[in-house]
Amino acid sequence: MILIRVMGGLGNQLQQFALYEKLRSMGREAKLDLGWFRKENQEKMAAPRELELTRFQGLVLESCTNAERDRFLNRSAVARAIGRFFDISPVFSESEMYHPEIFTWTDKYLMGYFACEKYYADRLETLRSLLVFPQAEREDRRLYNVELMNEMEERYSVSIHVRRGDYLEPDNASLFSGITTDAYYEKAMALFIAREPRVHFYVFSDDTAYVSQKYDNRDRFTIVSGNSGRESMLDIQLMSHCRGNICANSTFSFWGARLNAHPDKICVRPLVMRNNQEARPEVMHDLWDGWTLIDSKGQVV
Repeated sequence: MILIRVMGGLGNQLQQFALYEKLRSMGREAKLDLGWFRKENQEKMAAPRELELTRFQGLVLESCTNAERDRFLNRSAVARAIGRFFDISPVFSESEMYHPEIFTWTDKYLMGYFACEKYYADRLETLRSLLVFPQAEREDRRLYNVELMNEMEERYSVSIHVRRGDYLEPDNASLFSGITTDAYYEKAMALFIAREPRVHFYVFSDDTAYVSQKYDNRDRFTIVSGNSGRESMLDIQLMSHCRGNICANSTFSFWGARLNAHPDKICVRPLVMRNNQEARPEVMHDLWDGWTLIDSKGQVV
């Protein structure tokens, strides 16, 4: 049996679910460990998270039992010693961008975020059908989202995701800031303008005041706001209705691009996700096949 620990925000949860779906499509017996979201665990965390996967309509999450989890995590001292001696552990922790060995295992507990597109690129069409978004609770919000999706489908539309918020906090800034620079966004937008001069950009951000000032040409930009709190996930749905996507170094906007079903879409992402990641374009093009990669200097690589 393969167990996958689900943890983190919605983008990471979707990646863990995508790997689960991929393994099940291969005939593996796979289940999800949802214990990370137990109340007693979340109360200890500086930034508590909700299991947002349960908000998708009709999504089936096969959760492991406590006994199934304990078989991997609560082994006897003898079993742990034997595992160390033979360098065999039933628990796997992600350490590289891509671990193809995962697909050879039949009995393992997996911990990681599995952001790499190559893990489940061939399952995205299935995931698009499985991930049915909820509707906003307020009727005016529902109507606004529907109108926006229709507008996006009727014109050459491109989403831009600008993540600030927690990425500006001291603990995160050294790891995530300085990647999606002005040069990055300017180059990405230029690519779409060259393709279609009448392109309209829809800007999504956790700092609407910042992007409203920065992208103030309303003939070219629409600042999307209003899907907040538990309904923030609806911004992913909106992004997926654009013809192209300019992502931040954020799994949230990665999923807006992944769920985009337009056959001629262009998906743009920064070359690296974190500042401690080695910038290797040849590797990234293999792991993110079909994506346009732009570095912090605004160079397509």
